[in-house]
Amino acid sequence: MAIQITRRLEFDAGHRIPDHGSQCRHLHGHRYAIEVTVEGPIHDAPGRADNGMVLDFSDVKTIVRDVVVDPWDHAFLVWRDDAVVRAMLSSIPNHKTVVLDRVPTAENLAAHAFELIDAALHQRFGDTLTLVCVRLYETPNCWSDAKR
Repeated sequence: MAIQITRRLEFDAGHRIPDHGSQCRHLHGHRYAIEVTVEGPIHDAPGRADNGMVLDFSDVKTIVRDVVVDPWDHAFLVWRDDAVVRAMLSSIPNHKTVVLDRVPTAENLAAHAFELIDAALHQRFGDTLTLVCVRLYETPNCWSDAKR
């Protein structure tokens, strides 16, 4: 039997959707939330710290924090082809800017986060666990799911 576990973390970041037909084309920010769902067997290993678990929630937190939350928190997420904003941000000394190869929509951010977390999870745990879903909330009422 496979069991799924989910861990939620939050971070703040700015972005803009340059081709958007409304307000989102302007510079703005969000309090993002990310939920990461991992699937695997429950460990039956008396005496081990992970006995009875698929994975310790703190391990999920560490991976997600390392590859998504810490790099993106209080950063401006900018599309590599958004030349005007990239130039503006580069003029600010020590500005935390993350340049992405795709427009930073909720959908693209969820997909990119999935790729980053999947690689880190595989590197640390091999094929014993499966990343099932990354849900990225842009607002409390709007989110995108990236699923395997």
